Amino acid sequence: MSSHERPVTPPEVLDRLKSSVREGMPASIADLSALVRIPSVSWLGFDESHVAQTAEHTAELLRSLQIFETVQIDRAPAADGALGQPAVLARRAPRNGRPTVLLYAHHDVQPPGDDAEWSTPPFEPTVRGDRLYGRGAADDKAGVVAHVAAIRALLEIFPDPDLGIAVFIEGEEEFGSRSFAALLDRHRDLLSADVIVVADSDNWSVDTPSLTVGLRGNVTFALTVSTLAHASHSGMFGGVVPDALLASIALLATLHDADGAVAVAGLHSHDQAVPVVSDDQLRADTGLLEGVQFIGRGEKLHRIWAQPSITVTGVDAPSVQNASNTLIPAVRVKVSVRVAPGQKASDAFAAVERHLQAHAPFGAHLSIDSVDLGDPFLVDTSGWAADEAITAMTEAWGAEPVLAGVGGSIPFIAQLVETFPEAQVLVTGVEDPETRAHSPNESLHLGVFHRAVLTEAVLLARLNGAVDLP
Repeated sequence: MSSHERPVTPPEVLDRLKSSVREGMPASIADLSALVRIPSVSWLGFDESHVAQTAEHTAELLRSLQIFETVQIDRAPAADGALGQPAVLARRAPRNGRPTVLLYAHHDVQPPGDDAEWSTPPFEPTVRGDRLYGRGAADDKAGVVAHVAAIRALLEIFPDPDLGIAVFIEGEEEFGSRSFAALLDRHRDLLSADVIVVADSDNWSVDTPSLTVGLRGNVTFALTVSTLAHASHSGMFGGVVPDALLASIALLATLHDADGAVAVAGLHSHDQAVPVVSDDQLRADTGLLEGVQFIGRGEKLHRIWAQPSITVTGVDAPSVQNASNTLIPAVRVKVSVRVAPGQKASDAFAAVERHLQAHAPFGAHLSIDSVDLGDPFLVDTSGWAADEAITAMTEAWGAEPVLAGVGGSIPFIAQLVETFPEAQVLVTGVEDPETRAHSPNESLHLGVFHRAVLTEAVLLARLNGAVDLP
């Protein structure tokens, strides 16, 4: 049955859900603001107690709903043996033949970066116009609160629902989900579900929702380029021996061709149709400066959704302030490779590694470490759960969703599918093109948040029996 043939949500149910979500918005924004105030950066070198604090705060939000048979916080070891960050898990068993839905989000955040680039303090939630600013206000503490708020709205109509509900709020998604597989293995029964809702993506615009149907994979690693055993005087030896920065610049330049397209043999693209987006819209969404050209070839959204990309996201080298007249012996860079759907991340990494070794200039020595791999994912939209989500979005937003690819990565989805192969996956979110997730001045559009909560509340009500499922 297509989404156009799905029965509508009964008007009395939809009206009550709309009223409940609307009246609950102040409490939901307060809950979100409390989470944003906790600087729960999961990266090494940041205070782990803050991540533990958001885990406990999230667990209390779930306990306050008073419907879960278990709410717990757990930490599991990553592949390297290091203990992962705390995750929050909860479950309510289904009854009377209703399905179980697993609701996923994450409570950790990216580092704020330079505070001077923020218009307001990054961990002080601030409302300006129709947006709430702060690190994690959208990615992904809004996802956490959206789940809580949607369940609250459901309970207004169905105080004792038959729907099974499991919740998995991760604590290290921004640090590579390194203990994710261990948590899945340890809590397989608790997390098993018929439908998985991953609330960590975006929407087409503030007025039009998206159901994410494709995600690129990700390969990240640190590359060290070395040319000298020690620093040497640039005047005495410059022009005869290569410094590491020169070698690094030359090497990194080989990763792209003259058009800015990726030039690494063995990195694949995915064949898929994409909507056309105007250059003006994309320039506005990205902040591309006047006169700066786009890079790559093909339709713009195909480049973002279905082609590989390579970005140097960090460089360890002397700062301009501390620069001296020396030849730098070694430079360390962080590289992020986005992998097109259809290619395994391990194969993409092997291709990039071969390219770097083959193109090392001047015989420079290369070493690679801190490798993280995450496979891309294509969502199967043929199941009844996708139809239910499309219907819920249409009713909540008053507009049909765009089935959209995303250039970013959510690598753990492939692990979820491997663990629960029978589950149908829905990738939703609370972001929009102006959110600036991971960047200074990250923000949440409060209207989008409202409609995202209502979408999930409608979906839960429909799964609970407001309409007949296939």
